[in-house]
Amino acid sequence: MILSVRPATRDDADAIATIYAHHVLHGTATYEVVPPTVAETMEKIMATTGRHWPFLVATDGTDVVGYAYATQFRDRPAYAYACENSIYVAHDRRGAGIGKRLLVALLAAAQAHGFRQMVAVIGGGEPASVALHGACGFEQVGRLTGMGWKAGRWLDTVYMQIALGDGTASAPDAPGRTLADKA
Repeated sequence: MILSVRPATRDDADAIATIYAHHVLHGTATYEVVPPTVAETMEKIMATTGRHWPFLVATDGTDVVGYAYATQFRDRPAYAYACENSIYVAHDRRGAGIGKRLLVALLAAAQAHGFRQMVAVIGGGEPASVALHGACGFEQVGRLTGMGWKAGRWLDTVYMQIALGDGTASAPDAPGRTLADKA
């Protein structure tokens, strides 16, 4: 396997939609129950990259085998320096280090963008995702019990967080100015 990580393009939408569809239909890491279409996936890629937020894919040769992206944690201006990550690996490629490679690259890209905090909202409290985030330095900061009903059971949501760059040790570059203003 020759794994590389690069920015996602609209041409990756089909592969990303396929990876995510498997998790929607067969897993509990996402609380979606109907997979987004390729067009909706392309819209997500374009909306994310249009804000200059990182959206990355892991490839093995020309095959997309995983993806990760970061978006502002909430829409309100005071959240401009906090992001939430999403990361998914092709179901038949899990356990090969792809997730860690993607997450490490995403942390660097989010920090380069100016985000100061990253939050992982882990549906189903998925043990593999909790372990991956923990291995990359995230700390568990909360658990919401019974937040989703999927696969015939109640699911918890685990919140994990990591500081990026200076974190809260210093003010952002221009207090009161959002990252969108910088883009």
